[in-house]
Amino acid sequence: MDVATLRQQLNGQAPAMVYVVLGTQGILQQQARDAFMGLIPEAERVMNVGSYDMETTPLATAIDDAMSAPFFGERRLVLINKPYFLTGSPAKVKVNHDLDALKSYLEHPEPSTVLVLMAPYEKLDNRKGLVKKLKKVAVEVSAAPLSEQDARHQVEQQLLSDGYRLANGAMDELVRRTNADYGLMMANLKKLELLAYQTKQISQGDVIGLVPQSLDENVFDLITAVLKRDQAQALDIYQQLLETNHEPLQLNALLVGQFRLLIQIKVLSSRGLSQGTLASRLKVHPYRVKIGMQTARRFQMNDLVRAYLGLIRCEKALKTTARDPELLFQLFMLQFAKKAG
Repeated sequence: MDVATLRQQLNGQAPAMVYVVLGTQGILQQQARDAFMGLIPEAERVMNVGSYDMETTPLATAIDDAMSAPFFGERRLVLINKPYFLTGSPAKVKVNHDLDALKSYLEHPEPSTVLVLMAPYEKLDNRKGLVKKLKKVAVEVSAAPLSEQDARHQVEQQLLSDGYRLANGAMDELVRRTNADYGLMMANLKKLELLAYQTKQISQGDVIGLVPQSLDENVFDLITAVLKRDQAQALDIYQQLLETNHEPLQLNALLVGQFRLLIQIKVLSSRGLSQGTLASRLKVHPYRVKIGMQTARRFQMNDLVRAYLGLIRCEKALKTTARDPELLFQLFMLQFAKKAG
């Protein structure tokens, strides 16, 4: 289930005994945590809520807490944070975990305890016996990054709940400036609501004035200027990015990565792959694929490859010479435009 469904269920019926919240979207992880905290009256939380970080605390400590009866309350909430032992990633910490204790607990969960494993990971290792047992017992809550459509819907619902509405173009601008990242969209809502406190209407201008454009979006603007061979605009954007404390090597690496993505999108989309399939295969947010497809359609493969290779040469020069980064980028633009002629 998603976090919105979780909140509805926790408000309307008794909770399950075991949950796993899986996904890398930080704000959804936090919303799920807040929903579970709502099960315990605030006056009881000191005694009946336990939160344990598996990178610093033995699992047995959390299980012992989960097996304890609630103290002058109806139920106990135990949060197991960062259970990395459920993934396929190698351990980066030296904490001894009694995984058999969790296996035994899952066979006979404590009825008065709500045990929640907060797993901020893309996936669990389904080959592990512990994971298989967990999936049979636990209710899984998705905290995976939302699609653009779902992010729009959740933000609209939040604004409606707060008594605000968006004017024409405002949502599109918010999506564009945050790359449809739900966390970034929600992080900017309070500022926008404060600005529109009297009118209760958020305009496109409000979004432009308050929400900074994401680095990815700035880089896409720069890529478009490069491919159009608009040297003045490309250099202007490049200088602006340098002025906002972005290192030349970082910028060049981002440009190389974006051009590589455009080439991959152009090749794979020509084979008939959908936006969703591309996002899954390339492991990037669907919104980035959407914008990438729009850009890739407008330009020839030769130009994408030529720009990519030129930026690789620029990166080498940045690493091996002391030449001015802006001059190197300007030379790249001149060479790129000249070869088109």
